[in-house]
Amino acid sequence: MIDMSVGMISLIVTVSLLALIFTGLPVAFCLFFVATAGIVLWVDPVALSTLASVTFDTALKDYLIAIPAFILMSVILQVSGLGATLYDMFYKWMAGLRGGLAMGTIGVATFLAAMTGSASTATVGMGLIAYPEMRKRSYDKSLAIGCICAGGCLGPLIPPSIPMVIVAALSTISIGKLFISGVFPGLLTAAVWILYIGIRCLLKPSLGPAIPVSERANWKEKLISLRGAILPIILIFLVLGLIYMGICTPSEAGGIGAFGALICTAINKNLTWENMKEATRTTLRLNAMVFWMIISGICFSSLLSLTLVNQFIVDALIGVVASPGVILGIMLGIVFILGMFIDSTPITIICIPIFMPIVRELGIDPLWFGLVFTFDLLIGFMTPPFGSALFYFKGIGHPDVTMADIYKACLPYIAVMMVAWFLCIIFPPIVTWLPNTMIK
Repeated sequence: MIDMSVGMISLIVTVSLLALIFTGLPVAFCLFFVATAGIVLWVDPVALSTLASVTFDTALKDYLIAIPAFILMSVILQVSGLGATLYDMFYKWMAGLRGGLAMGTIGVATFLAAMTGSASTATVGMGLIAYPEMRKRSYDKSLAIGCICAGGCLGPLIPPSIPMVIVAALSTISIGKLFISGVFPGLLTAAVWILYIGIRCLLKPSLGPAIPVSERANWKEKLISLRGAILPIILIFLVLGLIYMGICTPSEAGGIGAFGALICTAINKNLTWENMKEATRTTLRLNAMVFWMIISGICFSSLLSLTLVNQFIVDALIGVVASPGVILGIMLGIVFILGMFIDSTPITIICIPIFMPIVRELGIDPLWFGLVFTFDLLIGFMTPPFGSALFYFKGIGHPDVTMADIYKACLPYIAVMMVAWFLCIIFPPIVTWLPNTMIK
């Protein structure tokens, strides 16, 4: 065991972790290696048994059952055909408006977000369905790309959300309350994007021209198309409504949601053996990745606790910076910068064990911070150079779309999203009012 000051240990841990991450090694292995080496060097090799015990304890947490359930639900819904049905409904109702197809894309993404909690589902689904339709209707390329990538980012913000489960698991926040706290911020974000599209197309109609009157749906077709919203609304109620009313836990709601997704897929005649094999395979792969991340994150958190690094950071930050607002800004700024380069899961696992003690020390509502933190992560989903939504869209393979096109298209949507984020920071009841009305 090497005797060393806590400040020096903090510096070595930070530099070592960042160096390993930028080598391209999977982040879970980086966290686990730093945790193991740190305990051997600065605590005691015997203390490695702590890692085994926390890994076992983590695996027994019943609320983590929500993760595979919601992943399965999301993967099944990708092949259910509900996205196409919803887009047809919004197309019929909004095609006559300037920018209506882009605003409808945000609407579809909002529905998909409340069903899947996935950024990839809406981005890929709308990239395949909505982008060709908008380009055929002479929509501006940047407007079309931007609204699709933006809509995808609603997935982890509007519950159910895997990032929220991880934030709650690492911070002892109620998963159910954190889920419900995302409802108004998610709807607010969708609303400001729709408003932005509407204003831009009003000022410059050529960006998103309205569909000619002769090609618009009549009232009968519009009313019939509303049937496409029935299954999504039922599924959203089963997942979110039951959690809000206290009838079931998030884990139980995840199981109900996955079963409901199967029924929706069967009704749409997409419940094939090939689709189910692929869904199961994808669920196993994603679940293994997420749980490796969680376990390695818990091990890393144990290192910070045993070496008193987390308390050192708390004392140093609060001692140097007197203003809680400035400290909050520093923490959220760190997350924003990391989000440009690293996926949301490792950011959560690295930052939450350090930030939450600071939040509680400052008397900040942990529920509010958990949602604002998650929101901050999701801005990174769309932020160049390595935002996930950007690469989801690029992976679709539209020949007329370059990475530069995607970067350019997303910048104004990022700015608008940050407006919604700032509103949630300035007016905390947007986040906290609804979960505080939940039935216990």
